[in-house]
Amino acid sequence: MLRNIIITGMLCLALTAGAQDTARQEILDFQNELNKEYADSTKSPLSKAELRQFKGHHFFDIDLAYRVTATFKRTADAKPFKMATTRGLPRTYVKYGEATFTLGAKTYTLCLYQNPDLAKTEQYKDYLILPFRDLTNQSETYGGGRYIDMKIPTGNSIVIDFNKAYNPFCAYSDLYSCPIPPQENTLDTEIKAGTKKPETH
Repeated sequence: MLRNIIITGMLCLALTAGAQDTARQEILDFQNELNKEYADSTKSPLSKAELRQFKGHHFFDIDLAYRVTATFKRTADAKPFKMATTRGLPRTYVKYGEATFTLGAKTYTLCLYQNPDLAKTEQYKDYLILPFRDLTNQSETYGGGRYIDMKIPTGNSIVIDFNKAYNPFCAYSDLYSCPIPPQENTLDTEIKAGTKKPETH
């Protein structure tokens, strides 16, 4: 009996370690893809001079404490609304659902949004965006907040990995018009995960 308990415990630890390794690799892949995108002159918001100096983004150290499983609740009968942007050109979004999770000792809720026009395309039909602000804005991260790309969940839970938070293009250039995270997506805590603010801005 004791032997079975020990074996079961060891198996659980092995599975947990494997899941953590997988999560870390996903984050590293995200960072590499983001750096690759910004180094590509056909996709990057960086100027030619900035491209020549670009050596990669500055990221917080990977911390799986910022990878949380949230309870997902679909928003019923949501109406399209205009989300404010940095250049005053509102974009249409629909509040798709709410994600409630625990971080540290507190419970938070963030809203996920869908762009109705993008939802009509095959590539982005299951795409959601999670724009948010937190207490690191201005000091360590971009003042206008950051985004996390999400996919529509199949059940009543969804994983939010703040290690995959990235800056909008307008953090690097004033030429872009970026959605501003709604007030309801402001967290009264520091999210020390994901992409830091550009050093040149």
